[in-house]
Amino acid sequence: MSRFASRLARFAWAVLFGNVAVILWGAFVRATSSGAGCGGHWPMCNGEVVPRAPSVATLIELSHRATSGIAFAAVMLLGALVLRSTKTGDPARRPAVFAMLFMVAEVLIGAAIVLLGHVALDPSIAHGVFTELHAGNTFMLLASLTLTAHHLGGGARISLAGRGSTLLSLVQAFTGLALTLASGAIAALGDTLFPAHSLREGLEQDISAGAHVFLHVRTLHPVFAVVAFVLILGACTSLRSDPVLSRRGQKLATWVILVVCGQMALGLLNLWLLVPIPTQLLHLACADAVFVLLVLTTANALAEAPGVDETSREPRLAAA
Repeated sequence: MSRFASRLARFAWAVLFGNVAVILWGAFVRATSSGAGCGGHWPMCNGEVVPRAPSVATLIELSHRATSGIAFAAVMLLGALVLRSTKTGDPARRPAVFAMLFMVAEVLIGAAIVLLGHVALDPSIAHGVFTELHAGNTFMLLASLTLTAHHLGGGARISLAGRGSTLLSLVQAFTGLALTLASGAIAALGDTLFPAHSLREGLEQDISAGAHVFLHVRTLHPVFAVVAFVLILGACTSLRSDPVLSRRGQKLATWVILVVCGQMALGLLNLWLLVPIPTQLLHLACADAVFVLLVLTTANALAEAPGVDETSREPRLAAA
């Protein structure tokens, strides 16, 4: 691999980790009810480019917008570099393009959330719908960035031919994970809107006949989490003993098992401590790690066999 290709791969990983940091800061904005810190203005903040005498909530929201802007520029630069420095058919090109598209969608969804007032303590169903759209798009962005970095680092293109049983177990694992992530986004919103001061109070809120729909979803989140845990554990345990899977792929499957076990422990701790902000962020960071590692494991498990004729994967130096 040339020096340029190596640097581009490292840059792709840096962009991925940078976006995870932005996601965590966005969760901090939600947890502190600072989403309305800039009022209903976007891209301005309270009608100004640089607010005078900003409140703490304004500073939190403004810093999130600033880091999101940096992340947007980084994803666009990565996509442009990949398209310019790789040949047609290179497996890194498609996920890089999708990353740019999902990043644009991320900005538009974020803008809509602010302009429509679905921030802070808004209990509307529309707030939940936009939260789900935002979360779903975010994880698609992470998947695209992960695959871009994977292929830039020399990862083989993905092929579904003859991978029936492996593909089925991975689809089941991702389905369970998707349900967990989706319900987790609403559960976190419910925790912010309807905080409980004890486990008993929280359970009473959730099962109350007149409870808000967000609280009913909060009840389902642990159920989905257990289902996802079983499915992910089953898929990755099977992959670890698959002689066809590369040693790197088997190591990744092991890491998924370890991190998802840690995630379950964090979930219980988060519940026991009544979801304080630090454990919320740690729980989300672990969820991001599970997702990224599972995407990488999948890419390795479904990689084309060596010897298959491919378009060269190594990026070429951009023309001067």
